[in-house]
Amino acid sequence: MPTGVLVVVKAPEPGHVKTRLTPIATPVEAADIAAAALLDTLDAVHATGAVVIVALAGDLDRSLRGKEIRSQLARGVVLSQRGDSFGDRLANAHLDAREVHPYGPILQIGGDTPQVTPELLSQAASRLRSREVDGVLGPAADGGWWAIGLRTAKHAETLRTVPMSRSDTGAQTLAALRTLGIRITMLPQLRDVDTVEDAVATAAQIPGSRFARAVAALRDRTPTPVEP
Repeated sequence: MPTGVLVVVKAPEPGHVKTRLTPIATPVEAADIAAAALLDTLDAVHATGAVVIVALAGDLDRSLRGKEIRSQLARGVVLSQRGDSFGDRLANAHLDAREVHPYGPILQIGGDTPQVTPELLSQAASRLRSREVDGVLGPAADGGWWAIGLRTAKHAETLRTVPMSRSDTGAQTLAALRTLGIRITMLPQLRDVDTVEDAVATAAQIPGSRFARAVAALRDRTPTPVEP
């Protein structure tokens, strides 16, 4: 059974995405970096040959690189995010994705790890299909997570109870999943792009990418750490 890859993202509208990159980046530059990250992520996802489902929030008509993003989205299925909290939107996205892809596991990622590779996504999908586990979780360097994969969509309901965007979100997500009595295996840790330092470090991993080109202008503006 093929794996469905669910990408949960915001449309890259200036002033609405990557706000922690400002004021070093302008709102337009921050949105362009988010757009580049999304496009690089979608390239990796499509290269796996998986069923691609995107849960989108926001307005592409007001976004950077909207035409290019629409072209990528046309290769998969696009759903609107629904729910008040982020946890609700994640849980609902898993349930909605199951309606689109009723067979096979769902691997969910965001648009904050443009360094993700088709090989890493394929390895995660392979683990899910092996039936040796019920889910996978990819920890992020900031204490959150960059990927969660589940064989059963209803298990995503537990995400409604997990505090998001905190330094212990990854640990709390893992604990919530284990409380369900399901078998979880961990994926490699990746660095989410939240700050300028994150963006510059991640761009160095993927030279020549859209993301690296979008971040290039920020390198000279990144504060130099002060020696103690």
